[in-house]
Amino acid sequence: MEKLAKRLESLVERGISYVQPSDQLALSQKTSPNKWSKKEILGHLIDSGINNLQRFNEIQFATKPYPIRPYDQDQLVRANYYQEASVDELCGFWKAINLRIQQVILRQTELTLAYPILLGSGETKDLAFLIRDYVDHLEHHLNQILDPFYPADPHLPIPQLLA
Repeated sequence: MEKLAKRLESLVERGISYVQPSDQLALSQKTSPNKWSKKEILGHLIDSGINNLQRFNEIQFATKPYPIRPYDQDQLVRANYYQEASVDELCGFWKAINLRIQQVILRQTELTLAYPILLGSGETKDLAFLIRDYVDHLEHHLNQILDPFYPADPHLPIPQLLA
C-alpha cells in the first residue's frame, strides 16, 4: 500500500501543479451543458474523495461485507457549484482530502485490506480492491484534466489512431 499511497500523492501533486496556474476560463470550458468542464471534473474528484474516505473508514467498524452505496455523481457536481468555485478552493480541498486518504491507506493492515465489500452488482471484493480502484479512478479523470484537447472542440475532426 505504500507504493499506492506514493502514487496517489504524486498524482495529486501533478494535478495541482497543472490546475493552479491554468487559465480559469480554460478550466471552465464546456462543449455542451451535459459535459463536465475541467473544474467540474476536479469537483467530481473531490466528491469521490469524500465518499471513498468515508467508505475506507466505515469498513473498519461496519458489519461485513460492507455494502458500497452509490452516489449520483452528476447531481453532486451540480449541487456543489464546482463550475463557479475558485481554482484555489478546489485545489486546496482536493489536496486536503487526498492527504487524509493517503494517511488512511498507509495505516491499513493485511487483515483490514482483506475486509470484504459488496459492490452494487452483487460482486464481493475487498478493501484493497476499493483503494486501488479509487487511485485508478483518480488517475483516469486527472488524465482528462491534463489533456490539452479536453473538452474537445466538436467542430474539429476526430484524429485517426496510428496503427
